[in-house]
Amino acid sequence: MPTYQVGYFVGSLSSTSINRVLSKALIRVAPDDLVFTEIPIGNLPLYSQDYDADYPPEATALKDAIAASDAVLFVTPEYNRSIPGALKNAIDWASRPWGHNSFDHIPAAVIGASAGSIGTALAQQSLRAVLSFCNARQMTAPEAYIQYSPEVFGADGDIGDASTEEFLTGFMSEFREHIQRVLTVLPR
Repeated sequence: MPTYQVGYFVGSLSSTSINRVLSKALIRVAPDDLVFTEIPIGNLPLYSQDYDADYPPEATALKDAIAASDAVLFVTPEYNRSIPGALKNAIDWASRPWGHNSFDHIPAAVIGASAGSIGTALAQQSLRAVLSFCNARQMTAPEAYIQYSPEVFGADGDIGDASTEEFLTGFMSEFREHIQRVLTVLPR
């Protein structure tokens, strides 16, 4: 069985991000043949096409990290019914300059957690629209809108609820299958 390199984005820059906690939980329940590397987004300057001819080192590192990944996982909060600005900025950098889109044909999955009952549904809808334009090969099911509770999610990635653990394990298994399907047809 092949090993797949998965780059993951945590949409929140907060040191107390519940989506970072969710990312740890997802990594814990993921199939063993998925190897995860966080792709940092906090040090990127704001994107401007003025940089297209000469990318700054932070943006080049971002594009290199995506190129080293077989797939990408987005773990995002919801800010004002959409995705955080830092995540959108990272996507703008990675998809430019025109003709050098790092997300073209890459297998991708989207998930997020919030304290509210709709669990980032609108942020995920917004992110999916952006990723569609970037031609990422998105896993469309199962959808995963996670309502965060500190009683369920331990800071180290432990999951204290059997049904939540089962659901997230299934989500990550589906993601692994999605990666394999996409890469069989469109090798990177």
